Order: sequence, then C-alpha cells, then structure tokens
Amino acid sequence: RRGPGKESTRRFRPARRLFVMRRNRNRIAFALYEVLLGLTIFVIGVLALGRAVQNCLNASQLSEEENRVRQVLANRMAEVENSPIHPDASKEDKVDTGYGVVRLIQKAVPAALEEQDKTIINGITRVTLTAEWSRDGLRQSQQLVFYVYRAG
Repeated sequence: RRGPGKESTRRFRPARRLFVMRRNRNRIAFALYEVLLGLTIFVIGVLALGRAVQNCLNASQLSEEENRVRQVLANRMAEVENSPIHPDASKEDKVDTGYGVVRLIQKAVPAALEEQDKTIINGITRVTLTAEWSRDGLRQSQQLVFYVYRAG
C-alpha cells in the first residue's frame, strides 16, 4: 500500500510539469518581445541617423552653392576694380557655377559725393552687382555694392 503522501505527489506531478512548461514558454515569449523591442529601437535610431546625415549633406551643398555665388561676385568686382575704364552702366551675364546658371546683373551710377566743405567729388561710381539663381524652384539672390574711382 502506498502512503497518502506518495499518492498526492504523483497526482500533482503532471500539473507541476505543465506549470513549469508554461513558465518556460512565458520566458521565451518575453525574450522574443525584448528582441523585437530592441530591434525596433535600433531601426528608429538608424532612420534618425540617416536623416541627420541627409540634412548635413544638404547643408553642405547649400553652403558650397552660396560660396560659388560669392566667388562669382568677387571675381566680377575684381574685374571692375582693375579695369582702367569706367564701369558699364548696365550689364548682364550668365555664369555656370556647376550648381546651375547664375544671372549676374551689373548696374553702375555716378555717386554724388561731397566733401565736408560741400565740394563735389567727381569720378566715383557706385557699382551694384546682383547674382540671381534658382534653388529648388525658388528664386535666390545676393547683392554686392562697392565704389570705384576713375580720374578724368
């Protein structure tokens, strides 16, 4: 004959095994959720990093484009300053910068400048250079104003 303790232990063993199996299955399912959550966080981080790199590349391209426009303006200013003749009253050119065509507009007007004793200074010309270009369908412009002195 078996004692009451042994009989009761046998009766509950299959239930105990089932409980242990369920507990292990829950641990495995929880580990799967941890992996999925970690993967989701990683993907979001990679997407954010990709977006940041794209923004940096766009900013770099815009900066280079504006540097080229500034260089076009500086080159034209040097041409006008070093020319022995008076600047043209109105002139327009198109310059290809590699980022698109820049329209360069030059306007020159005599500057009516006076000394402190009301003496008028002749031979000084006010030159306005304007660069116009298009970026993503929007018109952009940059302007440079300087004075040139030519005697005579």
